[in-house]
Amino acid sequence: MEDAFKTQVTLNEKMSSVALTAAGKSAELSTKWTKETIAKMGDLTKAKAEPADYAKSVTDFASASAESAAEHMAAFAEIAKKVQMETVELMLAAGKDISEEATAAVKKATDDVTAAAKKATVK
Repeated sequence: MEDAFKTQVTLNEKMSSVALTAAGKSAELSTKWTKETIAKMGDLTKAKAEPADYAKSVTDFASASAESAAEHMAAFAEIAKKVQMETVELMLAAGKDISEEATAAVKKATDDVTAAAKKATVK
């Protein structure tokens, strides 16, 4: 029972680490994206000599924003993919540990029952 508890606690610790690492990377990526967008908006708000320059500025901003969105969404997808792979690895390892613990527990129980049966037949 104690081994099962330790296995569960270890799994929880590792899963929490995966989640917190992903959250940190996502926050960094969001911050970077926001800063880039704000910098691009600075160009958008500058005074222009011709009215047509405003339209071009908006078009350039929209184009750059779409490109940036695609890049950042791909980066978010990579973070999610890494979390998924690490989670699968952890679950497989935990399943193996639990299986080994269950096998050991069944063997011990069988040995205990066998020993008790031998004692009972000797008396």
